[in-house]
Amino acid sequence: MTTLSVNINKIATLRNSRGGNIPNVLQAALDIERFGADGITVHPRPDERHIRYNDVRELKQNLHVELNIEGNCREQKFVELVLETKPAQVTLVPDALNQITSNHGWNTIEHKAYLTEMVNLFKEAGIRVSIFVDPDEEMVKHAKDTGTDRVELYTESYAKNFGKDKEKAVKAYIKAAETAQNIGLGLNAGHDLDLENLCYFNQCIPFLDEVSIGHALISDALYYGLENTVQMYKRQLNKQ
Repeated sequence: MTTLSVNINKIATLRNSRGGNIPNVLQAALDIERFGADGITVHPRPDERHIRYNDVRELKQNLHVELNIEGNCREQKFVELVLETKPAQVTLVPDALNQITSNHGWNTIEHKAYLTEMVNLFKEAGIRVSIFVDPDEEMVKHAKDTGTDRVELYTESYAKNFGKDKEKAVKAYIKAAETAQNIGLGLNAGHDLDLENLCYFNQCIPFLDEVSIGHALISDALYYGLENTVQMYKRQLNKQ
């Protein structure tokens, strides 16, 4: 069954907008865990404009579900934080400095040597590694050569085109996912998945290991409540 990791960056963004500690990021994460999520995802950036480095340390000390830290491994502070906190999973994302949100996957051909070095570094510390990639069979194949445990498919294109032609929108993802399965890579997915498009995506890729969802889920919680929303997303993943 596909697991749900909830990205709590937006909760931290709300807190930071006023200073202080409302909402309490750690308490929100513990509540999300209690409401049925299988994991918590954070994406710390150098300016700490949402998740702060100390948030990550507190989360690691208090969570019982898996902690997934995603971010740009070109940033030394990020690498040091991951090695210090040793989350269950690190997801390597090729963000540029001051980038608002992730918008592309790694070129695993061009950056293979570098990614191999980083994957080895994190795996030696006992951390599962996932590489953020576009839904491209070649990028998935070459990711395998780095030694990574999983790839995470960047799903913005699927979400953007879902309302126009969902079968066409998911086609490249099915091919990339099948490639990952055939070569022994675990499979994650994330970016712009929501209550409308999640179920279909999951049904088309039944061997999906994990989805990471933040913006849509936290936005839905404004209307439905946090506990109810987490369970609504879980139900989308449980539909056959």
